[in-house]
Amino acid sequence: MLQIPNTMRNYYLFCFLIASLAIHSQTNCDEANSYLVNAYSHVKDAYDSNNISHLKYYANRSLESFKLSKKTLISCGCETALNLANKNIDLLAKVDNAETFEDGRFYVKRARDISKESIIAVDKCAVSNSYGETNEDQALSRLQNEQLKLKQQQEALKLKEEQIKIKLAEQKEKELLLKKKQLIISYNNAITKNIKTYNESLKVCDCEDAVVNDVASKEDLSMESIEGIKTHFTNNLKSLASSYLTQLNLCD
Repeated sequence: MLQIPNTMRNYYLFCFLIASLAIHSQTNCDEANSYLVNAYSHVKDAYDSNNISHLKYYANRSLESFKLSKKTLISCGCETALNLANKNIDLLAKVDNAETFEDGRFYVKRARDISKESIIAVDKCAVSNSYGETNEDQALSRLQNEQLKLKQQQEALKLKEEQIKIKLAEQKEKELLLKKKQLIISYNNAITKNIKTYNESLKVCDCEDAVVNDVASKEDLSMESIEGIKTHFTNNLKSLASSYLTQLNLCD
C-alpha cells in the first residue's frame, strides 16, 4: 500500500482547509448579498412611497434586512459592506421618529444610495473570495456586476427624470403665481377706476357727502385658484356697484 509522506499529507490538508474556508466564505457572501438586495428593494419602495405611513413601513423592512445581513457579512469577511450596512441601520432607525414625510424621505434617500454601495462592496468580496471559481463562474460574476451597474444607471436616469419633473412643476407653479398676481393687479386697477368714476358721478349729482369706498379685505389672494380670484373680485365689483346705486338713490 502506497504511503503518503507526512509533508504531502499536511499540504493536502492545508489545501482542503483553504478550499473549505473559501466555499464557506463564498456561501456567506452570497447570503449577505441576498439580504442586502432585499434591503435595497425595501428602501427603494420607501423612497417611492407617497405618504409617511408607507415610507416608514418599507424603511422598517429594509432596516430588518440590514440587521439580518450583519452576521453573514462578518462571516463573509466583507468589512466595507458591513460598515455600510451599519450606516444604513443608523439612518433607517431615525425614520420611525420622523415627524414629516420630507424628514423621513431625507434619511431614506441617503440609505438608498448607500444600499447600492453595500451591494457592490459585497459583490467585490464574493469575487475576491472565489479564487477557486471556474471560468464560467467568473463570467457569471462579471455579468451580475454588469447587471447591477445597469440597474444603477437606470436608477440614476429615473432620479434625473424625477428631478426634471420637479423643476417643470416648479416652473409651472411660478408661471401660475405670476398669472395670478397680474390678474389681481388688473382687478385692483379696475376697482380703483370704478370707485373714482362712482365718486365723480356722485359729485356731479350734488351728492358730495356720499362716498363709495372699497371695503373689501386686503388679504393675500395669491394662494387662491384663478377661479377663486375672479369670484372674489366679481363680488367686490358687484358690492361697489350696489353701494354706488344706494348712495345715488339717497341723493334723491
